[in-house]
Amino acid sequence: MTSIKTPSTERPTPPDSTPAAALHSGTSDLRALVLNNLRQSGIYVALVVIVALFAVLTDGVLLSPGNITNIVLQYSYILVLAIGMVILIIGGHIDLSVGSVVALTGAVSAVLVIQQGHPWWIGVVAALVVGVAVGAWHGFWVAYAGIPAFIVTLAGMLLFRGLTLRVLDNISLSPFPSEYQQVAAGFLNGLLGGQGFDAFTLLIGAIAVAGYAVSGFRTRVARIRYQQPVESFPLFVARVVLVGAVLMYFAWQLAHARGLPIVLIILAVLVLVYGLLTRRTVFGRQVYAIGGNLSAAALSGVKVRTVNFWMFVNMGFLAAVAGVIYSSRSNGAQPAAGNMFELDAIAAAFIGGAAVTGGVGTVVGAMVGGLIMAVMSNGMQLMGIDQSTQSVVKGLVLLVAVAFDVYNKRRAGTAR
Repeated sequence: MTSIKTPSTERPTPPDSTPAAALHSGTSDLRALVLNNLRQSGIYVALVVIVALFAVLTDGVLLSPGNITNIVLQYSYILVLAIGMVILIIGGHIDLSVGSVVALTGAVSAVLVIQQGHPWWIGVVAALVVGVAVGAWHGFWVAYAGIPAFIVTLAGMLLFRGLTLRVLDNISLSPFPSEYQQVAAGFLNGLLGGQGFDAFTLLIGAIAVAGYAVSGFRTRVARIRYQQPVESFPLFVARVVLVGAVLMYFAWQLAHARGLPIVLIILAVLVLVYGLLTRRTVFGRQVYAIGGNLSAAALSGVKVRTVNFWMFVNMGFLAAVAGVIYSSRSNGAQPAAGNMFELDAIAAAFIGGAAVTGGVGTVVGAMVGGLIMAVMSNGMQLMGIDQSTQSVVKGLVLLVAVAFDVYNKRRAGTAR
C-alpha cells in the first residue's frame, strides 16, 4: 500500500525576538539599509551636511553656544506648527490659516493681559480656547460639510486675519508682564549648580540620550519580532553613539550659554506626546490609514469624519501654542504677526519626508525638516545674505524635497 502524506500541522518556529537575540541579529549592509529607508535617512544626512557647510561658511559662529540658543528661541513656534501640519498632511489635508491663527490667538492674549490687566495665565488659556474653537470651525466644514481643506483654510486665512485686525483695532499692543515673557524667553539655569556651565542642562541631555538608546533597542526587538530588516548590533551601537554625541554637544553648548530654554522643554514634551500619538495609538494609525487609502479606511470601519474633525482641532490647538510662544518672544501682539508661517510649517513637513499624497510622514521627520529650514535661515543671516536670496534658496530646497519624494515613489514602483 502506498502511504498518503498528510500536510504537517506544525507551525513554523517564530524568530527569536528576545532582547538577547537582538544582540546578534541584523545586517551590516549599510548601503541596503540606507536605500530601503531613503525617504527618512536622506533628511538626516542633509541636516548634517547643511550644518557642516554653514559652520564652515560662518567660521564656527553657527555652532556657538549663543547662536544655538538663538536658533531654538527663534524657530520654536515654526517647529510647533510643523507638528500639527505634518499630521494634517499625513491625513491628506493641509492648513493655510495657521499664520493668521497665530496672530489671532496672540492678539486675544494681549488684549486680556495688556489692555484689560488680567493675569498672564488667563491670556494663555484664552489663546488656547480660541485656537481649539478655530480648529473646530475648520474641522466642521472639512469633515461634515465636505469642503476641501485647501478652500476652508484659505477662507480661514482671510477670516482670522481680519478678526485679528478687529481685536487689535489695527494697533500693536505691548509689553507683556515678565511671567508671560518667560514662556519663550525664560531659562532654567543653576538648579544643580555647575562651574561655568549649567549641570541641570547636561543632566537633561544625558536623560535624553538614555531614552533614545532604550527606545531604539525596544524598536529593534519589535522589528525582529515581525521579521523586519534591522542593522547589525555594532551598527546600531554606532548610530546610538553618534546621535548621543550630537545631543550631548547640543546640551553642552546650551549649558555654556544661558541654560535650558523653557520653550525647548515645551517643544520636547510636544514631540514626545505627538510621536507616541501617531505611532502608538488607534487615532494615529487611523490618520495614516485615511491618508494612505481613504476608501479602504472607510470600509475597514474608520470613522473618517470624526478623525478629520479632530485633526483640525489639534491643528488649532498647536497654532494657539505657537501664538503664545510667538507673542511671548516678541513681547507683544501685532496685526501682521504670523505672516507666511504656514508656508514655513508646510515646508518643514515636506522636507522632513511627508508625502504630497498623504499617508507618509513622521513628527521627528518634520522636526528635522524644520531644523534644516532654521539652520539655513540662520546661517544665511549670519553671512549677511539678503532676504530675497534667502527666499530663493528656501524655495529651491522645498522643490528638491518634493522631487525627491516623487523619485522615491517611482523607484518603489519600478522595484515592484
